[in-house]
Amino acid sequence: MSRIHVTTTINGDPVEYLCDPEETLLDVLRDRLGLTGSKEGCGTGDCGACSVTMNGRLVCSCLVLGAEAEGAQIATIEGMAKGETLHPLQRKFIEHAALQCGICTPGILVAAKSLLERNPDPTEEEARYWLAGNLCRCTGYDKIIRAVMDAAAEMREAS
Repeated sequence: MSRIHVTTTINGDPVEYLCDPEETLLDVLRDRLGLTGSKEGCGTGDCGACSVTMNGRLVCSCLVLGAEAEGAQIATIEGMAKGETLHPLQRKFIEHAALQCGICTPGILVAAKSLLERNPDPTEEEARYWLAGNLCRCTGYDKIIRAVMDAAAEMREAS
C-alpha cells in the first residue's frame, strides 16, 4: 500500500506528511505530527473529543481521512493560545473550573471557539445546542456553559 503525500496548513503553519489511505486525521495529528491535544474518545464521531476545524468548519478528526486534509486549513487546540497568552475561552475555563479529567476539554474549547467566531453573542440555549456534540462525563456542563458565556462577553467588550 502506498502512502499519500499531503500538504496542508495546521494552526497557520505549512505542514507536509505522508499517511496511509485509511489513516484518520486524528491519527495523523497525534501519531505523525505530535499534536496530541485532540483526543480519541469514541472513534465514531459521537463524543467530540477530537474536534478540530477544517476550512473553518467544525469536524470530528476521527471521521476525516488524513488524505482529505490536502490543501486544507486546519486549526487544533494547540493553535488556540498565542504563545504564553491563553485565549479568553481557555482562561475562562480555568476561572470557572470548567474542566476535570481533561479528555473532552480540547474538543469543547475548539467547538466553543468555532461557535463564538460565528456568533459572538450566543444565548445560553444556542451555546448548549452548539456544544451538544461534545460529551463530558465529569462536569455536568453548567460550568462549561458559564465559562463560554463569560468568554463571549469579554470578547465582545474587547472588540
